[in-house]
Amino acid sequence: MKGLSGRERDGVYNGAYGQAYQVYQQNQVQTVAPEKLVTMLYEGAIRFLAQGEASCRQEKVEETHQLLVKAQAILVELMSNVNREAGDIGESLYLLYDYLYRRLIEANLKKDPEIIIEVKELIKELRDAWVEAVAKKNGPASGTGPQLVK
Repeated sequence: MKGLSGRERDGVYNGAYGQAYQVYQQNQVQTVAPEKLVTMLYEGAIRFLAQGEASCRQEKVEETHQLLVKAQAILVELMSNVNREAGDIGESLYLLYDYLYRRLIEANLKKDPEIIIEVKELIKELRDAWVEAVAKKNGPASGTGPQLVK
């Protein structure tokens, strides 16, 4: 059963409860402020890459592939939401995401954990810079972030 979490495979989220859980998750994402959503995407990518690195080192080819594809999907989402009209920084961010995406394709083809680490560390730096930029622009309690997100 491709693409299903352990709980979904085990039948925990089948039927009405499963549908309610999916609606809850969608509502959580839809009601999150854009700057928080970017942070969540970074954290998800970091998590998938850490898991992908571990599975790659254990030579679990299919699991590695699935985890890297999930991280790639997050990068596509980040790329699609970059405000490229925000000046050089927006365009540079887009190009960096594109580079990371291409590196993950290479890591997936070669099953190279070192490339996975490279991408993971760069995404950690992006996450940290994003969190700092949001805090500086708006203060820790504010609800809006840098205008790099559409």
